[in-house]
Amino acid sequence: MSVTLSRIRAINAVAAGGSYAEGARALKVSQPAVARHVKELEAEFGVRLFDRKNGILYPTPLCNELCDIAERMAEAEREARRILSRHNTLLNGRLTIGLGNSMPGMALVARFLKRHPSIEIAVETGSHEQITKAVLRREVDVAVLPDVPADGRFRQALLTRQNVVAIVHPDSALSREASVTCERLMAEPLIFRTRGSSTQRVVDRAFRAAGFEPVPFLTLDTRDAVYEAVVNGLGVGFLWRFGTGRTDVVHRVPVSDMQREYDEVVFSLADESSVLLNAFFTAVEAFRKDADTILQQ
Repeated sequence: MSVTLSRIRAINAVAAGGSYAEGARALKVSQPAVARHVKELEAEFGVRLFDRKNGILYPTPLCNELCDIAERMAEAEREARRILSRHNTLLNGRLTIGLGNSMPGMALVARFLKRHPSIEIAVETGSHEQITKAVLRREVDVAVLPDVPADGRFRQALLTRQNVVAIVHPDSALSREASVTCERLMAEPLIFRTRGSSTQRVVDRAFRAAGFEPVPFLTLDTRDAVYEAVVNGLGVGFLWRFGTGRTDVVHRVPVSDMQREYDEVVFSLADESSVLLNAFFTAVEAFRKDADTILQQ
């Protein structure tokens, strides 16, 4: 016994039109095809779906129940079309963006929305590893991360370049230094990020290259937690230079062993293409021209 979408649509069309001919006209198929759908379903389930009176087909109570289902199915189809179309239009479209750091991604989002104010933006945040996986799983449409390796699966565009700096409390003696070394930092309580953080990868590389294996005083799972720990005088943390727009309390101190700049890129899956994504990548090009001015404000 087979209940197909075509049969349910045929029943609903006949009920609305009062005849096989009107149902066929509404569905833009042949009258025999519509009649066959109805009669086969009646025969297979041993039911009566229509009563004929004065040449008009009237739905039975059972048929009306099926028509209610048909209407819900039609609404579900319309909603599916709306969801799909929102990802490929600049008018009331929707874009999901993954960010590893608040900045410079948020600055880019702000510029993009000035150009396209009707687009709905959803932002997902997480570690470098989490956001990369979200792109691969198609949970986000596009992401902004530093130090993204070359990968043929991704469409990439450079946003800016930045390095990692130490962040210290203003009462710390380090706040008065023009720059510090990894050796000098070994004397401080260090606040590290957990595995999967792009910041921590850079910090680990720098200390290893300098010949040190530091044991952190604290290991925290988010950038904001590290920032707050430094604000409360718990130690020295590390941050991408443009990793946050906050300018309160904390001092950024360059680390001579961490001067290498890494590309901060916008990337999406290479096989994804839409009007929205193309518009976002166009905004990246415009942002990059003024990135230094925007990020140092």
